[in-house]
Amino acid sequence: MLAVLLMLPYLVPVGLSQSYSQSYQLLDHPDGSTHYRLNIAIPESLYAYYADKSHSLYTDSDFAKFVTPYALKPIADSLWQIYSDDEDFANGALMMVHQIPYSETTPPEYPVETLVENRGDCDLFSYIAASIIEAGGIDVVLLLYRNEAHMNIGVALSHEPQDARGQVYYVLNNNVRYYVAECTGGQWETGWRVGENPPELIQALNNVEVITLQNSEQWAPGQVSASYETLASSTISLATSATFLIQGSVITLSGQLLPSLQNRTVTIYVKIDTSPWIVLGTTQTDSSGRFTYAWSAESAGTCYVRASWSGDNTYSNADSPIQTVTVLSMFLVLLLAVLLVLVAVGAVVFVMSRHAQPSIEEPQPPEIPS
Repeated sequence: MLAVLLMLPYLVPVGLSQSYSQSYQLLDHPDGSTHYRLNIAIPESLYAYYADKSHSLYTDSDFAKFVTPYALKPIADSLWQIYSDDEDFANGALMMVHQIPYSETTPPEYPVETLVENRGDCDLFSYIAASIIEAGGIDVVLLLYRNEAHMNIGVALSHEPQDARGQVYYVLNNNVRYYVAECTGGQWETGWRVGENPPELIQALNNVEVITLQNSEQWAPGQVSASYETLASSTISLATSATFLIQGSVITLSGQLLPSLQNRTVTIYVKIDTSPWIVLGTTQTDSSGRFTYAWSAESAGTCYVRASWSGDNTYSNADSPIQTVTVLSMFLVLLLAVLLVLVAVGAVVFVMSRHAQPSIEEPQPPEIPS
């Protein structure tokens, strides 16, 4: 039994790091001529984290949980590098989602999933655009057209949209004007702009449901990387101080980020048996790019551990290979100890009983007289 437990880590393949990348074209203005290409990289660990999260919808407010501003903040920061006006910023976010191929998708997905899989529908595009705009510091809401089974967003601008081609549409919520921003349609250079509304939704705007972002995600274990330049590669390693340990013991995780960057946040993920990936904790790199993390393994099972760095506007993100640690439950260890004691006692009793038995002399054959 113990031999089988010791073999478990070698029966599970060790995963290698992987990163996903996408690029999007942008104009400096909806009618501008200066083109930019924004390169985005997403670590596999962040994709797996969102893929393992709950995708259920129970109430209308649950739609907001799919808006993830922190995870997409590097995109918002990049947009502010080329836009100085909130209307242009919002139109830049629309240009991005208009480049993602349309495909009916159920259940709903988080923005990181949609960016990696490069397909989605109205609600998924709305989650991405709302995440970027919210991360950019602009008030935004989700607009749900229940009868039309459609969703887009509303953006609160500092001024009425100047680039809308025709009548400007908005909804009022708490005395705030949220200008309609349609996230589907493709044709990123000539697609829908803030303030414009598809004709089939004009009447529906009277009954639209406004979903605020109080329930949006406030924090994420990592972020995408975004840059107008080609992102340089980075690597991160991970080692464990033990491969097997008893439940409740402390194990040290260590590794190094290359290039050797100081004060970079490293996220440690863990997956126990078939449970979802969760965040174990975070740590900081030192002056040589090294990091350590002390983990008290409270849950028994086969644990898969990896480290991740989100990258920045110069370096792409990096995931470490997955390491496997077998944590033996205290109950199992005690059970094995009891079994060993019983076996030992049984062996001692057996040996002692053998020595305690009286010796029986074999009869000798009678002597035959000569």
